[in-house]
Order: sequence, then structure tokens, then C-alpha cells
Amino acid sequence: MVVIRNVFQLKFGKAKEAVALVKEGLAIQKRAATSAGLELRHRVLTDVTGPFYSLVLEITVPSVGAFEQTAATIMGNAEWQANYQKLVPLVESGHRDIYTVVAE
Repeated sequence: MVVIRNVFQLKFGKAKEAVALVKEGLAIQKRAATSAGLELRHRVLTDVTGPFYSLVLEITVPSVGAFEQTAATIMGNAEWQANYQKLVPLVESGHRDIYTVVAE
């Protein structure tokens, strides 16, 4: 299993709006992935400590290859693209971390 963490540094005061958009986006992602026969587990996290206005979208997939397949399906979805365009103006920066799960 692989855990992918997309970490977004949001603009000041935009966390509530961004979380709502990410939740909408996750519903779209789940529908797109399911229709393609792909499994998608995810969590949305917000900061308690560390940099303010951090939002993390954590996705668990069987492999990096499965993620690439899933991402291509999701990012090709017009509904997801429209949702993502609403999120982009709320984000200052971001990065992605990918981890291999070695124990649960």
C-alpha cells in the first residue's frame, strides 16, 4: 500500500471554503474512480500545529501505478476539473509526499 499526502498551504482565512471544496472534490473523485473500477481511500486533515491554514488530502492506494491510473481518470473528469478550478485561487502553495506503508 502507498499513502500519498497532497499538502496545501491555503491563503489566510480560506480554510473553511477550501475544506468544503475538497469534500465536494472527493465525492467527484470517488464516483470517477468507482466507475473506472478503482478503489480510493482518502482522508482530509487540517492543521492543529505547524503552519497555519494547512490542508492535507491523504489518499491510500495499492501502488504508485494505481495512483497514476486513478489520477488520470479523475483529472480527466470535467466535473472534477471545474471543482479544482474553484480551489486553485484559495491555495498559496503545496507539495506531495508519497510513503510506502510498511506496517498497520
